[in-house]
Amino acid sequence: MSGSVLIVDGDKTFAESIKYSLEKDRYHIDIINNGKNIEEKIKNKNYELVLLEPEVSGIDGVEICKTIREISTIPLIILSKNNEDMNKILALDYGADDYLVKPFNVLELRARINSLFRRINYKSSEQKVNYVINFGDFSIDAIKRKILFKENDLNLTGKEFDLFYVLSSNPGKVYTREELLKKIWGYEYYGDLRTVDVHIRRIREKIEQNSVDNQYIATKWGVGYYFVAASH
Repeated sequence: MSGSVLIVDGDKTFAESIKYSLEKDRYHIDIINNGKNIEEKIKNKNYELVLLEPEVSGIDGVEICKTIREISTIPLIILSKNNEDMNKILALDYGADDYLVKPFNVLELRARINSLFRRINYKSSEQKVNYVINFGDFSIDAIKRKILFKENDLNLTGKEFDLFYVLSSNPGKVYTREELLKKIWGYEYYGDLRTVDVHIRRIREKIEQNSVDNQYIATKWGVGYYFVAASH
């Protein structure tokens, strides 16, 4: 079994079609068709991914993203009828890892899910030998996918961890938004490049003392982002 997935979608036919497709990839699927008991389901069962329709009855899409992030770092993909940029940015800002607009090709959804799971489960031989990296105020456990900042767990989401890991592993190297999308998301991303900006801002909120003087993750204006060189 590749993992357990919770689908929250008000369209029963659509949800069942997604379930049928994902079961071919050996995922175990649970479905709920309204916004009730989402928190309890996530708390009580060890899901590895949530697919959420933010327009489902009984919830506020943005608020439920925020709530899920308060109780779990579980990967979260939004499956929305809304194609407005602001809704995408808000969903990402409040903790979603990805955003797909209905209707979409189920093959694209499967590709994105598989990419998420590959990155979560990825353990290179180098990481196995030296999976804890300490530098400056940070300690990165590449196997547990946990980052301590001044001995406090940052509780990063999957994409936030990957983004921080790539930047901090290559201090001083400037990455464009396009490069980061390809590296972190692992597929040809059709969304807005501001996705990277949103994730960078969320990381900064957890590690920077103020939004003006970025001590750790700096911006190369007109180019991209880089991690300020520290003693690795």
